[in-house]
Amino acid sequence: MGKAPARRAPSNTAGAGDKLKTANFVKARHILCAKQSKILEVHQRLREQYLDDGQAVPPAAFGTLAQQYSECPSGKRGGELGWFDRQKMEPKFRDVAFSTAPGSVSEPFKGANGWHIVLIEGRRN
Repeated sequence: MGKAPARRAPSNTAGAGDKLKTANFVKARHILCAKQSKILEVHQRLREQYLDDGQAVPPAAFGTLAQQYSECPSGKRGGELGWFDRQKMEPKFRDVAFSTAPGSVSEPFKGANGWHIVLIEGRRN
């Protein structure tokens, strides 16, 4: 059985946000780019291929884009970050990761290390 495909994170997570923030760990993939224009190009591809049609982004497809575009060493592993707790990541990355629903892709955001898109694959306490 394959993993459930990813969806775009809702722009308004009111109500769901409180529940999402109670998890202690998330499993995520990400794409990191130094330039905003590059991360916007990646996000545009995700929108054209999946998100604009309401389709979820398959983790394997996200991983392929991470291998092609990410400037983080994790890009070679398809952007795989594994499970991490709230203290492991810088504040902006942590805030986005812990407020994005499992199976969803974040909007591009600027973190301490550059521009990111995050795919959340799971949550646990």
